[in-house]
Amino acid sequence: MAYFQPLTLLEIEANHKNKGTLEHFKEIRLAVPYQSIPSHIVKSTIVIFLSEILHHSIREEEKNSQLFALLESALLWLDAHDDIANFHLILLLEVTKYLGFYPEQDNTTDPFFEMIEGIFVPFQGVSCLNAHETVLWRKLMEQKIENPGKVFTSTERAILLKILLDFYAIHLDAFKKPKSLEVLREVFA
Repeated sequence: MAYFQPLTLLEIEANHKNKGTLEHFKEIRLAVPYQSIPSHIVKSTIVIFLSEILHHSIREEEKNSQLFALLESALLWLDAHDDIANFHLILLLEVTKYLGFYPEQDNTTDPFFEMIEGIFVPFQGVSCLNAHETVLWRKLMEQKIENPGKVFTSTERAILLKILLDFYAIHLDAFKKPKSLEVLREVFA
């Protein structure tokens, strides 16, 4: 049971029959045992939240080595570091590259971000972020998982999280806001 915690990195040897039935696992082992995620309330809450988002976002049935590599390296980074307040925001934005709707990086000096087209524009339309939200969004696009820094206040993180969830909902059919969202908000409050 401990192997099947959210986003645990596993090595599984299985007999794949490709008949739409449950597979038979020959062997299951931890690829890398987490050191801090299981016992750190903030980290474990982030992982539960991210696993729910990923569950509702990734619809691929074929292997995606690049997305797996991103998630694996991000989770290992999370397990080893303590400056994690912006981690989930940065990772959610990075994942959009692999889901096919990462924001366009041209014209990033334009003052508004248009959510449907995923571009920066000179005039604010109905589906645009306001000027303050666009500044935050632009700052988020500059962040890297490996060097997150203390760029955002808790209020700004809440704004960005809402924007990210709205961005996912706009670009993914049947995207559901995660049930763990309220728990995450409480942990970061």
